[in-house]
Amino acid sequence: MFEDRSTKRIFYSAPQSVTSLVAAFIEPTITVGVYVLAASWFDEPILRADLTLCLLVFALTFPGRNRFGDRPLNAAVDISTSWLSLLAILALCGYATRSLSFFDPAVIAWWALLTPTLQWLAFYGGRQLLRQAAARPQNRRHALVVGAGPLGVKVSTAFRARGDIGLSFLGYFDDRIDERIDAEAAAQRLGGLADVARHVREHRVDEVYITLPLGSQPRIVALLEQLQGTTASLFYVPDVFGISIIQGRLMDMNGVPVVGICETPFTGSNMVAKRISDIVLASLILLLISPILLLLALGVKLSSPGPVIFRQRRNGLAGEEIEVYKFRSMRSMDNGAVIKQATKGDPRITPFGAFIRRTSLDELPQFVNVLQGRMSIVGPRPHAVAHNEQYREIIKAYMVRHKVKPGITGWAQVNGHRGETDTVEKMRARVEYDLEYLRNWSIGLDLQIIARTVKLVFFDRNAY
Repeated sequence: MFEDRSTKRIFYSAPQSVTSLVAAFIEPTITVGVYVLAASWFDEPILRADLTLCLLVFALTFPGRNRFGDRPLNAAVDISTSWLSLLAILALCGYATRSLSFFDPAVIAWWALLTPTLQWLAFYGGRQLLRQAAARPQNRRHALVVGAGPLGVKVSTAFRARGDIGLSFLGYFDDRIDERIDAEAAAQRLGGLADVARHVREHRVDEVYITLPLGSQPRIVALLEQLQGTTASLFYVPDVFGISIIQGRLMDMNGVPVVGICETPFTGSNMVAKRISDIVLASLILLLISPILLLLALGVKLSSPGPVIFRQRRNGLAGEEIEVYKFRSMRSMDNGAVIKQATKGDPRITPFGAFIRRTSLDELPQFVNVLQGRMSIVGPRPHAVAHNEQYREIIKAYMVRHKVKPGITGWAQVNGHRGETDTVEKMRARVEYDLEYLRNWSIGLDLQIIARTVKLVFFDRNAY
């Protein structure tokens, strides 16, 4: 009749903080309020067009971002860029719908100037109030850290970095002698694990952060049993800092907590956004460059005998083998078990092929691969299958780059790692940039890479 509660646990996401809830309404409220006040100041009636604008702005700015933990200058830059982006969107909508004439220019001008100023003042005032509230003795919470290693020091440093959370760090507990713990933590060690529960009760500790390694599981279990006789909140901090984290995340899988260590950034809505941007941009680019494609195809055909398009075997998403299209730039085409990379002055490269390789024009047919879903515009460059088999054995995390679709251009290429990788060090550096892209992906980063690639087409000298 009843479920067995001993095997299933529900792990909830942390509830939204009060400051996040307040911030969610401050930004849209100020934005709409300033417009209404500006219209009243100039004796402009609030008509249907004004109401429509206010509703649209509220929808676009809700929920507001919680910036109370940011530095004032960082918050100012973020508020300004967000506001300018919103104004640009509204201006485009107004131009497309021919509705700009419905609004008084003076009202719009004062609204555009005052809104970000008042948003920053609200942020700064809220930030100061939070810090003042956190400094009051009755609002302070006391915390200690179990484990005086590097991870424990990271946790205590995080406490000190935020002056608005009202957390006072008391010290560390660890069974090891001073020579075996972090030098910074040795002076603040309060005792061993057997002393934790007593110290929590005697000093009314509110929060305990356990940073012991997983190898100390029996000691962790014993410590938890002791601490359950107190009223302190308990937190376990897994030591994942020594691991290369790719899109780390915490998930609840039917009551089982799962920590994501290595995952693709393109899941859920991110996957949809990435695919839509690829289809839209690839379609637009192919439409614009279609005359260039015809001229390049003619140039390849006249430069040497053979097919215009070279179909390369490459590893794509999840390591699956795919065919990648390029304009042929060589007299001979290696695509077997052993691949010789192109080198400077390579006799296999035709004169016209040297030109299209140097300018990356030989890659243009890969926009068709993007529409097919085999590739993305931005991602790790696909290497030959033979090279993958070679480097996966000697470069750590080499195959992780295949957790996303290969790209026409990538973060490594716009950072100087394009062309021949004649040493393991060069390939290792390229892979590091690919993994950095996976860690930090965003649509904005993709657009930045595309813009930098256009520049490299005309000025890069690393390809041949």
